[in-house]
Amino acid sequence: MTNKIKSSINSTKFRVFAIFICSIICLLFVFGRSVWGRTPVNTGEYGVFIGTNSANIKNIHGFSMVVIDAWELSAEDVQILHDKGCKVYSYINVGSIETSRSYYDDYIHLSLGKYENWENEDWVNVADKSWQDLMTGIVAKKIVENGADGFFVDNTDVYYEFQTDEIYQGLVNIMTGLKSYGKPVIINGGKDFVSRLIEENKTGLITGINQESVFTKVKSYSDNIFGRRKRAQLKIYQKYLKSCKDSGLDVYLLEYTNSRGMAKRVRKYCSVQGYKYFVTNSLALKWSEDVLK
Repeated sequence: MTNKIKSSINSTKFRVFAIFICSIICLLFVFGRSVWGRTPVNTGEYGVFIGTNSANIKNIHGFSMVVIDAWELSAEDVQILHDKGCKVYSYINVGSIETSRSYYDDYIHLSLGKYENWENEDWVNVADKSWQDLMTGIVAKKIVENGADGFFVDNTDVYYEFQTDEIYQGLVNIMTGLKSYGKPVIINGGKDFVSRLIEENKTGLITGINQESVFTKVKSYSDNIFGRRKRAQLKIYQKYLKSCKDSGLDVYLLEYTNSRGMAKRVRKYCSVQGYKYFVTNSLALKWSEDVLK
């Protein structure tokens, strides 16, 4: 009888101890989520909202530097952001041509082939002078007239797809034309092109680089499904970013993820390296309050 009582007491003590431990774990979990929940995904230094339309511009807030498409928007739209204390960089697509652009019909004959994963886009022959003149003399001019503070240059990856000296020189000519406006120039992607600029000591043509998907990767373009980079790929990108920084270029990251853990990892890395970053869970890059949460 005594043994049964002792056994019962020990069993009760074990259950109480187990409940206590589980309670502590639950509290730590909830507290941890609460603390991270109060930490915004983004710092507010840098936001990329290329897909945002004119109707939504007035809603953008909480960022000191934003990227929009000033070619498709207006001087009034840019002024709204300036009035909020925002520096405004404008997207300019120099390496491909999109069906939505007003100049599409006049330049589609310069197509070099379809752009994988982007069905409404073709790679374009940047070696052609008429394209260079369009980018630097018409598109860039309108962007500057609309009040943009700098250029966010996309698809210099055309040099990765078509690695010829003609394509490289065509991009150099376009960067030279953009630089003539006296505005900062950030290259989005374009690792091979930028690496050659560094090798040839031509980084004076640009002021910074933005690299997409350093830590993350897009697994489905149609469904906004994201994953993480393999370690070997991550190391390659990190080495590239360091070479850009060592060459005097500003470094920005644009990451796609639904994971707060991944966002925290990006934040920590960029804080240590002195890079700016933007984390989003949508390839559309439209304004959403979620980016501040």
